[in-house]
Amino acid sequence: MGILLRRRATTDVEQMDRPDCDARLLDNTYRQFAVINRVLSGWRKLYARELRTMAPPDQRPLTVLDIGSGGGDLAVMLARWAAKDGKAVHITGIDPDPRAARFAQQRPSMAGVEFRKAHSGELVREGARFDVVISNHVLHHLGPEELRQLLADSEILTAGKALHNDLIRSPAAFALFSVAALPFRQSFIREDGLTSIRRSYRPVELAASAPPGWSVERSSAFHQLLAYRRG
Repeated sequence: MGILLRRRATTDVEQMDRPDCDARLLDNTYRQFAVINRVLSGWRKLYARELRTMAPPDQRPLTVLDIGSGGGDLAVMLARWAAKDGKAVHITGIDPDPRAARFAQQRPSMAGVEFRKAHSGELVREGARFDVVISNHVLHHLGPEELRQLLADSEILTAGKALHNDLIRSPAAFALFSVAALPFRQSFIREDGLTSIRRSYRPVELAASAPPGWSVERSSAFHQLLAYRRG
């Protein structure tokens, strides 16, 4: 397994990224992401550490941009945590994939959350600005130029910080997810999750791919955070 994970599997393609993948399995994957991200992604600690204490100076809601928001579960999860804390937020989830945007837009409406079919570059051209820019499990999908563009867009779009959370490629992560994902049936969760781990960076690789001003931090046992903080 160590040999299998020695280098990033950049030519492997996740099923959900294929334009002709099974639509029913894709929708099931979006639904099951809610469980995966709540349990495994480490966003509860990231929210408490990075978002809960932020307060815009003019007492307006904290604005968050979720890039590559997929089925929308992370945006909704963050909004629910903020509501429990009595914290006002407005979260915009964007995804260029029309299938993901459709699924997210069909979710039950929630105050302070909106979804758009859009690329980060479109928001840059619109002159949009957010207190925080985030993404979850997006970096490993991108080629070198796409990664460079995402980080450049993030620097422009954020007034405060950008937090891109992603997997760490390791034999332990691969072995544990292989078992943990067995209950998730009729979706791409297990197959694509293992592909995601093979495509993901090790911390030293991610640091080498990031421009100046960005830092790689551990966010959970099997996740790393590529972070940019103004000031």
